[in-house]
Amino acid sequence: MALSSNVKERATELLGALYGCEGAKETLAGLERLLTEVLGSPSMKRPRPALSERDALLITYGNTFSAPGEAPLATLLRFLKQHVGDAISLVHLLPIFPYSSDDGFSVVNYREVNAELGGWQDVEQIAEHYGLALDLVLNHCSRSHLWFQDYIRGETPGRDYFVEADPADPRLALVTRPRNSPLMTPVEVRDQGSRWVWTTFSADQVDLNFANPAVLLEFAAILMDYIRRGARVVRLDAVAYLWKTLGTPCINLPETHAVVKCLRLLVDEAAPGTLLLTETNVPQTENLSYFGDGDEAHLIYQFSLAPLLLYALTLGRTAALQAWAVSLPPPPPGGGYVNFTASHDGVGLRPLEGLVSEADRDALLRRMRERGGYVSMRRLPDGRDAPYELNISYYSALAGDDGEAAQLSRFLLAQTVALSMQGVPALYVQSLIATESDLLGVERSGQTRAINRRRWDYGELSALLAREGSVQMRCLSEIVRRLKLRRAHPAFHPEAAQEILETEDGVFAVLRTPPPSPGSQAVPMLCLFNFTPETREADVTPLCDEDGRQSLVDVIGNRRIACPRGLMRLPAYAALWLKAV
Repeated sequence: MALSSNVKERATELLGALYGCEGAKETLAGLERLLTEVLGSPSMKRPRPALSERDALLITYGNTFSAPGEAPLATLLRFLKQHVGDAISLVHLLPIFPYSSDDGFSVVNYREVNAELGGWQDVEQIAEHYGLALDLVLNHCSRSHLWFQDYIRGETPGRDYFVEADPADPRLALVTRPRNSPLMTPVEVRDQGSRWVWTTFSADQVDLNFANPAVLLEFAAILMDYIRRGARVVRLDAVAYLWKTLGTPCINLPETHAVVKCLRLLVDEAAPGTLLLTETNVPQTENLSYFGDGDEAHLIYQFSLAPLLLYALTLGRTAALQAWAVSLPPPPPGGGYVNFTASHDGVGLRPLEGLVSEADRDALLRRMRERGGYVSMRRLPDGRDAPYELNISYYSALAGDDGEAAQLSRFLLAQTVALSMQGVPALYVQSLIATESDLLGVERSGQTRAINRRRWDYGELSALLAREGSVQMRCLSEIVRRLKLRRAHPAFHPEAAQEILETEDGVFAVLRTPPPSPGSQAVPMLCLFNFTPETREADVTPLCDEDGRQSLVDVIGNRRIACPRGLMRLPAYAALWLKAV
């Protein structure tokens, strides 16, 4: 299929910056051949509606739940049907492919489903009921992948698919590291002896060489296959580290942005409405750069939100959260934020850089260690180690001396902030059921990230969810209820305007105003949160009429509220959605 002239011109420009004139021509021809192959598939023509207030995403491993005689992916779907229903619209399946380490992020085969989870038929069953999100792990692959086996045998195509460097090269000291493990790993290559390959994340995860256009074409084909299989969202894992140029930090390089823009062009041409989500666990300004000029990622994560909420709820101070939220630009047309508090990884600490002082960050980390958490480190260019990630269940992180009820209130407040902010909310499956830190999982695996990756026996979980008053039952039912409430209010549309109101420290206020809609009145929603254990007052005059009068309803509490003098009393750890009636 020939690309449209404007798309072809833009693709030629991007590919030329990556591979030169001749390389661009050959790569473009390969992309056009790929489009010709995939566009004949009926699944590429399925409707992909724009995101709305009715959308929310669930993040989960394929084997979070297990039951005898049933594929874990089938058990997952059973859990969703029984307990979640239409409260969520999208299911993000963390890597479902055969792997050798890192719980799926060291991929051995990008085209097969790990037989221990089920098969493509199980994935397609989920896609029949929910929008599907899949991971494209494109920075690296497993040492066990056939490409790397080609490399060590000196055979095509894999022999040119990986990045080599001399570990003694002083320019490597400039490379930004997400880990404190060695950057370069020695391997024995047939007829060449020992060679050193680039391994950003671990010795088992070997970085791929996108300076070779054949690698880009490989992943373009894999991307199209995932869309053909039903993916509505494709997450680009660890994409910030994609391109390597010695003498630079090798993160967020212009070439990396060019690759993402090429993939965006391809997706928009082949399957309009399919969304690319970049995973860039970096400081705020760097993260925002992946929107490009509205021509790069469709969606980016709000990585700063999770640690800022922990900071605010732990210390009772919202000034940093408010300052960050005020600074957020609206997303570009067709783009959006993904708001989350927890995921399969830990809580990133780099996104706190420039938002809180190191002393305050360290105070937060001390509290988290007291609650059973771990802190993973990264290696700085000067050889020192610095905090990179906090490993703890988000529910356990909000424990205190005031009992389970207060802990659950804090936890639900954090989740409700994520539901309220401009963008699409994403909830980690362990957060739905208030999973505590899995210290036994850490002990068994030797991996601190296992602390928030509990694998549940479905019978055990079902018994807990059926037990009246269990924290799992109360948490799940309340989050599902709030998600369903959210679906009914256009003020939570991803494009609804967001204004962060000035409040006293300890209180956070977000005013959401829906976009104009023919035939209906725009009804704003004032989202109020008390991050402290004391009663606070909040100003509700943004919802008052011209005479200063108001009749308000708390959507979450399903009650009318009187607010004399335009002020409202907020109980400890309250979360309210207010609208005028």
